[in-house]
Amino acid sequence: MMNNKKSQELYNKGLKHLVGAVNSPVRAFKSVGGNPLFMERAHGSKIYDVDGNEYIDLVLSYGPMILGHGNNKVIEAVQKQVCTGFTFGASTENEIILAEMVCNVFPGMDKVRFVNSGTEAIMSAIRLARAFTNKNHIIKFAGCYHGHSDALLVAAGSGLVTYSLPGSAGVPADAVKNTLIAEYNNIDSVKKHLTECNDIAAVFIEPIAGNMGVVLPTDAFIKELRKITKEAGILLVVDEVMTGFRSKFGGAQELLGIEADITCLGKVVGGGFPVGAYGARNEIMNMVSPLGDVYQAGTLSGNPVAMAAGIATLTELKAQNPYDKFNRQAEQLEKALLDAANENGIGLTVNHFGSMFNPFFSNKKITNFAEAQECNTEQFTKFFWGMIENGIYIPPSQFEAWFLCSVISDEEMERLIKGINNAMKLVG
Repeated sequence: MMNNKKSQELYNKGLKHLVGAVNSPVRAFKSVGGNPLFMERAHGSKIYDVDGNEYIDLVLSYGPMILGHGNNKVIEAVQKQVCTGFTFGASTENEIILAEMVCNVFPGMDKVRFVNSGTEAIMSAIRLARAFTNKNHIIKFAGCYHGHSDALLVAAGSGLVTYSLPGSAGVPADAVKNTLIAEYNNIDSVKKHLTECNDIAAVFIEPIAGNMGVVLPTDAFIKELRKITKEAGILLVVDEVMTGFRSKFGGAQELLGIEADITCLGKVVGGGFPVGAYGARNEIMNMVSPLGDVYQAGTLSGNPVAMAAGIATLTELKAQNPYDKFNRQAEQLEKALLDAANENGIGLTVNHFGSMFNPFFSNKKITNFAEAQECNTEQFTKFFWGMIENGIYIPPSQFEAWFLCSVISDEEMERLIKGINNAMKLVG
């Protein structure tokens, strides 16, 4: 058995002044039993806990560390900026540089506003969409998670699924009364809302869902969604906080053949620092203060250190162009997971999109939230701890995406496949 003595000690100590000894619920490991692991350092594709255990990291801070941990170019850029200044409460050139890099790869984006998190980006997009359309209702899809703002914290995925909560205490009914729920991959569920309500400002969607596990839209669904929203004068807000720069240099929209009215970003764009962003064509973004009447502000928005990290990350990512490698490695791991499950008589399906993937302990393909909820979470728990014992760090929830980074070697791929085989033997 792996030694987790120091992690246990820190967990007990953390209980005194931290809520559940954590600062984000999924980190608490409640859905897989046991107590959380406390990490101490990371480098490349590896992460190390306080007890000295080494893991190949497939969490990657839930997506941002696409270059792996401690990329030299990113470290150099951050160190240079830290020596110059942490934050000024004033504009800097790097904000302009990163904005141009982002807008250049999203065809529907003329301007962008940087904020501090994906949650902030989505909150701002809601306000902007309502102001632009002069309508109040929004549609979201069951199982899609768009941060913890009140209006969208209903039928969300990931942490809420983990704890079997339909929403959250402290969210008043009035906060979600204008939020309509549709079913992912079911265009009729959207059309029904459009027929029954003439006050819809926007539809919010993860182009590739990542918080009910990785769930892909069908080609017919996503293209029809774009068609009917455009015809109805409803904005399509595409949440690429997770998918942005993950499967191509740019967004998932181009791969899916759609273009958002408003795009929200985060994670990779900050290179591991707190960054979110929302952007759109000029007629929409020019409504944001100081050009328009939609107010949104943030003391640390466009923080110099985060901008430096983002510029360095995107520059290095473009130079590496690891996307073919990501596809190849994801396919190898998908095959390994399916082969190992089949060998041990376990029902399993795997979804992947570029560098995002995960297995579902289910006998059928997962295409929506309801199907994801039917997965065998007890089997996932056994598999999770088997992976940990084999030195592989995966998300402690059946309903979270796994991620690849560009520095995973062929040798590490062999370790991953071997670890998958060993962990799957514990499931049956």
